[in-house]
Amino acid sequence: MSTQPSVNPPLHPVLQRVTQRIIERSKTLRSEYLARLEQMRGRGPRRASLSCANQAHANAAADSKAKIWLNQAQKPNIGIVTSYNDMLSAHQPYATYPDQIKQTALRFNATAQVAGGVPAMCDGVTQGRPGMELSLFSRDVIAQATAIALSHDAFDATLCLGICDKIVPGLLIGALAFGHLPTIFVPAGPMGSGLSNKEKAAVRERYAQGKATKDELLAAESAAYHSAGTCTFYGTANSNQMLLEAMGLHMPGAAFVHPADPLRAALTDTAVERVLQLTEQSGNYRPIGQLVDEKCIVNAVIALLATGGSTNHTIHWIAVARAAGILIDWADFDELSSIIPLLTRVYPNGTADVNAFEDAGGPTFVIRELLSAGLMHADVMTVFGDQGLNSHTTKPVLEGEKVRWQALPALSTDTSVVRNVNDPFATTGGLRLLQGNLGRAIVKASAVPEEAWIVRAPAKVFDSQDALVNAYKAGQLNMDFVAVVIFQGPQANGMPELHHFTPVLGSLMSAGYKVALVTDGRMSGASGKIPAALHVSPEVAQGGPLGKVQEGDLIELNVHTGELRALVAEDEWNSRAVRTLSSDSSHGYGRDLFVAQRRVVTAPEKGASTLFID
Repeated sequence: MSTQPSVNPPLHPVLQRVTQRIIERSKTLRSEYLARLEQMRGRGPRRASLSCANQAHANAAADSKAKIWLNQAQKPNIGIVTSYNDMLSAHQPYATYPDQIKQTALRFNATAQVAGGVPAMCDGVTQGRPGMELSLFSRDVIAQATAIALSHDAFDATLCLGICDKIVPGLLIGALAFGHLPTIFVPAGPMGSGLSNKEKAAVRERYAQGKATKDELLAAESAAYHSAGTCTFYGTANSNQMLLEAMGLHMPGAAFVHPADPLRAALTDTAVERVLQLTEQSGNYRPIGQLVDEKCIVNAVIALLATGGSTNHTIHWIAVARAAGILIDWADFDELSSIIPLLTRVYPNGTADVNAFEDAGGPTFVIRELLSAGLMHADVMTVFGDQGLNSHTTKPVLEGEKVRWQALPALSTDTSVVRNVNDPFATTGGLRLLQGNLGRAIVKASAVPEEAWIVRAPAKVFDSQDALVNAYKAGQLNMDFVAVVIFQGPQANGMPELHHFTPVLGSLMSAGYKVALVTDGRMSGASGKIPAALHVSPEVAQGGPLGKVQEGDLIELNVHTGELRALVAEDEWNSRAVRTLSSDSSHGYGRDLFVAQRRVVTAPEKGASTLFID
């Protein structure tokens, strides 16, 4: 039986304080946002407000039964926004979802239409390539595409089909722009476990050392990424799913059910049924803009910290919050991290993958444990049930053709992967704020062995990934050092992920050298065992002090104390000029089209957004 109490315990005082601070900071912006939602509310089906010509255009291609209902404009209509493509494993399963959703909607006396599609690119494919410089900006393009899809104002609810890195935050930002509509996110699930993440990483390191051939590397990668579904490591894509569960925007426990599992299709059907129960005409109106409030955003941050999730979300969820009129910053993440226990060990924070995470209890187990200790807000509105977040602490099972939710066991079935709140892997969360004379940065402490939490070593300065890799190949990095990689922020080059040299730094660390990374770029959820100060702000292209670092400067990165500094005399430091960007990577591979975004994008601690400009 579940250990979740019928009455939740008092909230931890730090959680109360941080939440109240966010509420006060956001008061004006949030009230303006909610006022806009009220203006956008309709009265009854949205199609009833369309002119005959509007309706005829919107209904022209519908089949006969759906067209009758659509023309009557009396039945609720679901807008489907999909990230389907058949190149990328996570999105390929969505090919069949629209037809299923339409048929299910008809069974419940409603209709559904594909409102639009959004682009979905894969950081795994573009890693180390010019296309990666479009990755971060794709989030805002997806948000805009979602808004365009819903702009026809012909829908009473939304189902968002998306799962990966920038896709979910983009869909969520776009959905919040239409926050008067009830919205449920429909995942597609992970692929089955293939070659373990630990074995895959080992082959990558051997290849970086020249000890494995390209054929061996490709065989290992293909054995790891082998079928439809998301990748099985706990990077940004699967962190997305954990956060959506904690926000109450999934059907409970939907995140990590495999694409081919019959339960997957049944959960999609229940999402259709449920979103229809949340429309204005249902009498149980729950628009997403009301659901995603300050407490909901804090719950997402807590889920990230408790599971050692992707550092990308210290950027993305700031933008998501801003879309709902809520202001959060890295100090909020850091203060919450001081009280949130680490309850999971999933690669790159351990050896297990997300399938093992699900088998050991999964997201609903983590949510239940945090609620039981007063470390999450239970009193929030969600898409499911009437008990707030307590409604999301049970596991779905298939009985015949129906989904039933059952209580979780009191204890994790694998304590090497998931633990109860009174026996955590660590007493603090997975992320920390670092700051000092180099700026402010985020470090994923949960992935780094504690003996590597302090690094003090001379700087080696690089202005690109290739420069670091070439220095390694030339045998110039066999030493203790801090790699300072600059001009990798959103204004400089779009802030691509920097995993291209993760195997290089990992192999040096395995060889016994003390190494660390300090960069104004990002590395998402797979920075691995390397102590990495990421998203250093302000970025060098904006005059950030990281651009003052010179070759050989002693750099100190200290996760224990939260310090990030160059140990240079103050007078000398103040007299130095910041380096200027000498190369221009704004041409080719579509980068020409994003020059304007690079000029206006906000800092990472403000969401690295091109949508919400100060």
